[in-house]
Amino acid sequence: MGISSTLRSIIIGVPVGFLFFNQVGYVARVEGVSMQPALNPDLEQEDYVFLNRWVVRDKNIRRGDIVTFKSPKFPNQKLIKRVIGLSGDVIHTIGYRKQILQVPDEQCWVEGDHTGHSMDSNTFGPIPLDIITAKATCIVWPPSRWQNLDNFVPDDRTPLNSSSALAA
Repeated sequence: MGISSTLRSIIIGVPVGFLFFNQVGYVARVEGVSMQPALNPDLEQEDYVFLNRWVVRDKNIRRGDIVTFKSPKFPNQKLIKRVIGLSGDVIHTIGYRKQILQVPDEQCWVEGDHTGHSMDSNTFGPIPLDIITAKATCIVWPPSRWQNLDNFVPDDRTPLNSSSALAA
C-alpha cells in the first residue's frame, strides 16, 4: 500500500468517522454508582455503553430510556439517567422543591436507578428534550456484561397519571 492510497484512506476515513460519531453513535465509559444496578453493578470494572445519537435526533424519547445529556448544573459534565416522565406526566419527586410536579412541554424527568446516589431531576428539575444527546442501547464492555439495556420505569417511579399507576 503506497503513500497515495494511505493518504486517500485517511482523507475518506476521517470524514466518515466524524460523520458516524456525530450522527450515529459512539462508545463511552460509565462512571459512578448512580445507575446501579443497571450499569456498573461491580465497581471494580466500569461498563462501556453504545450511545446511539441516531434514535434521539427527532426527540422520540420514551419512558424508561437511558439517555445522556449535558448537566444543567455543570455544563461541562455529561450525565446518564433513566427517563421517568415525559411532558404532561405527573411525577412524585424525591426531595425536589415540589413533592408533586407536572413535567412541562418539551421536557422530561430523569433519575438515576440508585435512588439517593444520583444527581438527577430530583436535584435540578425537569430537563429540556433538546439537551439529550444520545440513548444508551447496549453494554459493549466488559464481554461478560454484553447485553441490550432494558427500557423500563421502576414500579415505584411510574408517573401518577399513567395508565399503569391509575390501575394500581
